[in-house]
Amino acid sequence: MATVRFLDSAVPAERTDWIVCWQAWPGREVFAHPAYVRLFARPTDRSMCAAFSTDHGGALFPFLLRPLAIEPWAETDEASWDLVTPYGYGGAFAWNCTEEESRTFWEQFQAWTEANGVVASFARLSLFAEQQLPFAGEVTVDRLNVVRGLELTPDELWHDFEHKVRKNVNCAKRSDLRVEIDPTGRRIEEFLNVYHSTMQRRGATDGYYFPREFFASVVRELPGQYVFLHVLQGPQVVSTELVLVSAEHLYSFLGGTLAESFAQRPNDLLKHEAILWGRAAGKRAYVLGGGYEGEDGIYRYKKSFAPNGSKPFCVARHVHDPAAYDRLVERRRHWEASRGQAWTPKAGYFPQYRA
Repeated sequence: MATVRFLDSAVPAERTDWIVCWQAWPGREVFAHPAYVRLFARPTDRSMCAAFSTDHGGALFPFLLRPLAIEPWAETDEASWDLVTPYGYGGAFAWNCTEEESRTFWEQFQAWTEANGVVASFARLSLFAEQQLPFAGEVTVDRLNVVRGLELTPDELWHDFEHKVRKNVNCAKRSDLRVEIDPTGRRIEEFLNVYHSTMQRRGATDGYYFPREFFASVVRELPGQYVFLHVLQGPQVVSTELVLVSAEHLYSFLGGTLAESFAQRPNDLLKHEAILWGRAAGKRAYVLGGGYEGEDGIYRYKKSFAPNGSKPFCVARHVHDPAAYDRLVERRRHWEASRGQAWTPKAGYFPQYRA
């Protein structure tokens, strides 16, 4: 019987084993690479992966193991942990796994959580059902995401866009905007200037103000798994995007546009060129993502590039230790009360004790 291995990216030999497992997977999604997972780890977190190999396939479940002892409301001797997949689209990922192998994976995973004091798991799932190992827990639709299939010819893709996209791309071209493909991050400083100004304009939360080292780590540790696209007006970058690159898919990740360039529609041109680049590179789909709040303006903008490309983005929750979970919720409630605050977990937030 195949055995699930729990690999820690901080241990060199285990990180090597993790990469070997990832390389054996035909899909090689960037979200399952140890360097990607580590991008989102706090100093106290462990970047880990549950790896499962069979004669004909396997499974990978990358996650961040987070200690509850560091939370201000926790007891000083708190020994529990919880786990979460990093930002983006997580697992468990699988290829060529039977139903019996799937059950074996989750049985061994549950045994590991019990032995290691893991209270709960939260996972953001892949948009592609064929990649998913059926999750042993509650799965719900979070929102819709937009996926642009790349199987059409360039002319067919062009005519599958909404009319306003074609109009805007033509406007950008008439304004002498051009797109530069940057597979090495040589314009990272210009990217950062545009990205951070965009976050300021949108009033983004602190979680979106990734420091320079975050992007430098992508460039340094994930060669071939990313590409920057820059729209230039003369010598100036006016719109830019970091796109993540997997074996079969592209993912719109982080980027921005200068407000003074909105009228020239540079981001429409950028998305159009990203689609053409992905198709030429042999990719099957370009994931544009979803809106901030359901089917908002951001979602509708993305959908204009793929009017029939909406897919449900699902998240998964699993309480491994119900008694410990309830204890932590009550501990948080007691701590808030001791500070004179009535606390009720935010509806739908998981795990509740972190709400």
